[in-house]
Amino acid sequence: MLVVIAACEVGFWVILAAGLAARYLLRWQRVSTVLLVGVPVTDLILLGASALDLSRGASATWAHGLAAAYLGFSVAFGPSLVRWADVRFAHRFAGGPAPVPPPRYGAARTRHEWREWIKALIAWAIAVALLGAAILVVGDPARTAELQGWISRLSVVLGIWLVGWPVYYTLFPKRAPAPQ
Repeated sequence: MLVVIAACEVGFWVILAAGLAARYLLRWQRVSTVLLVGVPVTDLILLGASALDLSRGASATWAHGLAAAYLGFSVAFGPSLVRWADVRFAHRFAGGPAPVPPPRYGAARTRHEWREWIKALIAWAIAVALLGAAILVVGDPARTAELQGWISRLSVVLGIWLVGWPVYYTLFPKRAPAPQ
């Protein structure tokens, strides 16, 4: 399972790079579009591999939980990762504008932190839904105990992220240094 996860992660970045290269270096818009539409296919491959493994009677392992977490992250953060890479690729290879860094101070920074946390919440919800579905479909608590643990771990990470970033920046907004 870990090999499939690694292959899907590598596949995500290879397909993304190929799509951006086709768009900006070769000026092949249609090929670029087809390649970039193919980026989510890696998620479907991972979902299918994980479901197939569990349906064949395997006990859920740490890797199955990681696959669910990866899928949640990929769906929630994937579009912004593609935009991030696109802007940088366009700037580097096609004379596009320089990437705009995230805001560093004030209300804009706080809004940024909340937006990123909302993506994390979406990723958590997707991962928990996949984990819950696997637990229900397998129907054997002994074979799915590891998945239950992943729900707890992901919930703790989401809670730490909430308190450590959006809540913190809401209560203690970072201010720009005073001009000298």
